[in-house]
Amino acid sequence: MNIRHQGACLCGGIRFHIDGPLQAIQVCHCSQCRQAQGGPVATNIPVDAHAVTFEQGQDLLQPFESSPGKIRAFCKVCGSPIYSQRAALPGVLRIRAGLLREPVAATLAFQAHTASRANWWPTLPGLADHPEGAPDPLPSAP
Repeated sequence: MNIRHQGACLCGGIRFHIDGPLQAIQVCHCSQCRQAQGGPVATNIPVDAHAVTFEQGQDLLQPFESSPGKIRAFCKVCGSPIYSQRAALPGVLRIRAGLLREPVAATLAFQAHTASRANWWPTLPGLADHPEGAPDPLPSAP
């Protein structure tokens, strides 16, 4: 069975698809993710970069090195965050889950950096909690 997940930025200028099953969604509460997303958390899905195909708008991707070795890419037109990529995890894109067309065939994996979460936002009860960070699982079939 061929599994394909479709995604796009807010303006629709960037469209992509991911082939294959998705890893579980990682929820990050750190202050840098909050600033990058403009919300209380980031919801990231680690994906093998070879499984992602940009159908249009790759020229609209604007990379930004938010910290040494970490690139965040967003749409130059609408500002939607698309993915992040770390030098320590070559070949892995952390796609923003909110970009994917529903239904998304992924569950929540864990929440990270909960010790630095926004004081006005709760943690997610029942979800594995990593106060200072979390392991970086590499993409593989769930």
